[in-house]
Amino acid sequence: MTKYKGPVAALLTGGLLLGAAVANAGGKIAIDDTKWISIGAGARGSFTAMEDNAPNGDWGTDFNADSARIYVNGQIHQYIKFELNTECVFCGNSALEEFHLLDAIAKFELSPYFNVWAGRLLVPAERQELNGPYYSTTYDAYKTPFVSSDFSVKFGNGGAGVYERDQGVNVWGAAGPGGALQYVFGVFNGLESSTGAGPNQDDNLMYAGRVAYNFLSVEKNPGYYTSGTYYGTAGDIFTVAVAFQYQEDGAGSFLNSGDYRALMTDVIFEKVLANKGVVTFNGEYKNFDSDYSLAAFADPDCFCQFDGDSFSVVGLYMFPQMVGIGRLQPYIRYSAIYPDASANRDEIEGGVNYIIDGHNARVSLFYQHGDIASKGLTNFAPGVTGQDIDAIKLAFQLQL
Repeated sequence: MTKYKGPVAALLTGGLLLGAAVANAGGKIAIDDTKWISIGAGARGSFTAMEDNAPNGDWGTDFNADSARIYVNGQIHQYIKFELNTECVFCGNSALEEFHLLDAIAKFELSPYFNVWAGRLLVPAERQELNGPYYSTTYDAYKTPFVSSDFSVKFGNGGAGVYERDQGVNVWGAAGPGGALQYVFGVFNGLESSTGAGPNQDDNLMYAGRVAYNFLSVEKNPGYYTSGTYYGTAGDIFTVAVAFQYQEDGAGSFLNSGDYRALMTDVIFEKVLANKGVVTFNGEYKNFDSDYSLAAFADPDCFCQFDGDSFSVVGLYMFPQMVGIGRLQPYIRYSAIYPDASANRDEIEGGVNYIIDGHNARVSLFYQHGDIASKGLTNFAPGVTGQDIDAIKLAFQLQL
């Protein structure tokens, strides 16, 4: 899938893909009783030492500026808000680096039960997609195949969105005791192909949704966004969710098109122990049925979306004791990908997060072993090869 492989691989290297920003991050300026505006910022960076990644075949080392964001949020009426976020696209690549519009959302928030967001916004999917990089449990968070709007690198002709954003509209809300049942459903452009190139020549729309049930404490996040952990500040959490995406002729090529279907489920469990330590578990499973002929891989206009199954699980424990200005949170994670027509791939990761101020200030040191990095998260053509490699990474993220 060479048409998309290069740009997406660059995004992966930068660690920029996806992500929700907290709606009211940063400093808030009140204009009157109903009008306000807030401005915030976020930054992520890392140092990587990776086996067989140097020109001479030895361990390669790189410092990376992985992400830089500016958040602008506001309210102009009791029931009307807006959100504008930017991202340093291809951050760290001087030939491509530039700030782009990430989110542009008009928010009509009418009640806890029913709200409408429209514009450029996150497509409903599993928890990891809605966490974004800044609200995930681990720094290098994306280890399973991407949904359509991740897999693309542009809007419009030949594209299906960027960083899990697309142009469309979502309705979302909550019901049940304390808002325990949370939902979001949306309609989006999805993959848009030019005349005579790419699938979806009928300009079919993308449909997506997610329903979650909170069995213990109800998660409190802006809109339909999620978090991978609350570091014990939200009490005991146990939430199970299912999500879907569908677009007729949303995968393959002009000559060999197929319908794009994604079914996803995720779970979070977080328990505050008697000693004030915090146990957290995240798990996700994805089944993609992209329904196009293998002949599409030879077509230059192929939007060769993943077809198969994958899962990822992570367990973390945050110690109650302060160590300096933060708390230690060791973890272990395992991810596996099973394509229908390509080589299987998996990875195990172990590390420790140093939690200074929740998701706002965190340092991570971790080790990875597996072949996801060598085989990739974007190329699922027959005959893909790669070896197990080792990597050690030191990373930080800051937000205001």
